[in-house]
This record gives sequence, C-alpha cells and structure tokens, in this order.
Amino acid sequence: MKKNLRLWVQICSAALTNGYILGFTKGQIYQGSTKALCVPGLNCYSCPGALASCPIGSLQAVLGSRDFRFSFYVIGFLMVVGSFFGRFICGWLCPFGLVQDLLNKIPLPQRLRFWKRNNLPGHRYLKYLKYVILIIFVLLMPLFLLDITGLGTPWFCKLICPAGTLEAGILLPLLNPTLQSAIGWLYAWKVFLLVLLIVLSIFVYRPFCKYLCPLGAIYGCFNPIALYRFQIDKSACIECHACQLACPMEIPVYESPNSMECIRCGKCRKACPTDCIHTTFERKEKKEAK
Repeated sequence: MKKNLRLWVQICSAALTNGYILGFTKGQIYQGSTKALCVPGLNCYSCPGALASCPIGSLQAVLGSRDFRFSFYVIGFLMVVGSFFGRFICGWLCPFGLVQDLLNKIPLPQRLRFWKRNNLPGHRYLKYLKYVILIIFVLLMPLFLLDITGLGTPWFCKLICPAGTLEAGILLPLLNPTLQSAIGWLYAWKVFLLVLLIVLSIFVYRPFCKYLCPLGAIYGCFNPIALYRFQIDKSACIECHACQLACPMEIPVYESPNSMECIRCGKCRKACPTDCIHTTFERKEKKEAK
C-alpha cells in the first residue's frame, strides 16, 4: 500500500470529486450547492459526476461575466492552495494527471519505444507555453472577446481543455443522445487534441501538465515559496544525479528542489542514495524531536 500511496490518493481524489453516480446513469450534470465550490485540480464542471467546479473554469466564468467583479473566492482559493502545496496538487490530486500517469504505465514492445525521454524536443522553451495559455486563453480572451450581450467565453475550456473533452465532451453525448446533434467542427478539434495527448502520454510523461495546463502554471509559481517544499541537505548530497535520473520531469533536483515544474511525485526522494531530500514538514518534525 505504501509503495503505491500516491496512486491510491490520486484514485480516491478522482472518485471523491466525481462521486455523483446519478449523473453517470442519467447523463445529467449535478447542480447541487457544492458546485459553488472549487476542487484543487483540473476537473470539468460539466462532467456528469463532478460535485464541484474547476478553478480554471470558475475563473474564466467570473472574468467573462457582464458585471465583472474581482473574484475574491476563486483568486483566494488558488492563492491559499498554491501557497500551502504548490504543484503537489498536480502530482497527487488532479484527475487528469492520474489519467496521464496511467497512460504512461502502458507497457510497449521495445521496438515501439521510439521516444525514450520524458520530455519533448524543445522542452526548455515549450514548458513556457502553459504560461502563454494562462495569460491569453484564461485571462485576456474572456475579458476582451465578448459576444453581443457583453459576455465573455471560457476560451480555454472551449478550445483546449482535454479534461473537459474526456470527462464531459465524450461522456455526455454518449449518455444523453439529444446532445449529439450539437456536435460539429469544434467537437472534432477537441477530440483530436485529446487523442493526440493520449498518444503522447504513452511515450512522454504528462505532456499536458508540462506544456499546456494553466492550473499547473499558477501552482508552479508558488512552488519556491509554498509551505510544503523540498529541501536538500547539502552536507549529505553527493551530486550523483540519481534524483534527476529518477525524476519524470527531468529536473536536476539537487540544484532546483523547488523548480516550478516539480509536481512533488517523490520519485527523486526514493532514488536518493544518501536520503538528503526532505520536505519542510519533515525538517520541522526532526528539529522538534531534537
């Protein structure tokens, strides 16, 4: 159990945030009071089982409203969660992160493993694409691209989000045939993007998290200052690079333990031969023990 602790936490998190069973049986979206709340990870509002809202979708909804007001709840939620955990949320609680993790575990014959690295070519530049998506599709477009009624559109959800396509775009038309008549070119584009990311996830670790996710971009900004951080015991570190070799994000953890790309999966800690990678919580416990 301890060996697969992260996997079980991911599964439980996905099950709890998508626990509206009647939604899957009736093909309807849950409209209860908890939909006014946000979950920490990327989880589509329109998923038949979703019991709460996605913070990125909620942020766009507020920005695109006719009577735009600064959303203290959504911004405050992201700041509080980010300042406590950073991208720990991505590694442990995000349902679409779980999907990518499971896809990456699919065993393939060696001859089909044409790509043997965890990152795509141009990773050093592509990793900034999620910040561009955050600024343009999540913040600016809902604010300034308005319809004739003065309302903005959640452009990231509409044009990009693969979690929404998987959890709602595919499930809802299957469960509710009346929605099938609304399928058009946009649906085809979203399905194509989802299929592309599914295929990439088999060969490359978490491509959506690395290159496209605006929620990961927000939480990543908090990694260096979050209460839950990694720390390196420099007196014990021998710079053997074992942490970097074990890291699916290919981060030199011994140099940058709180990189904005780190999802806190903990694989670096398991690989460290000198046990020199600690969390801020562990360091505090050890000092209190002394």
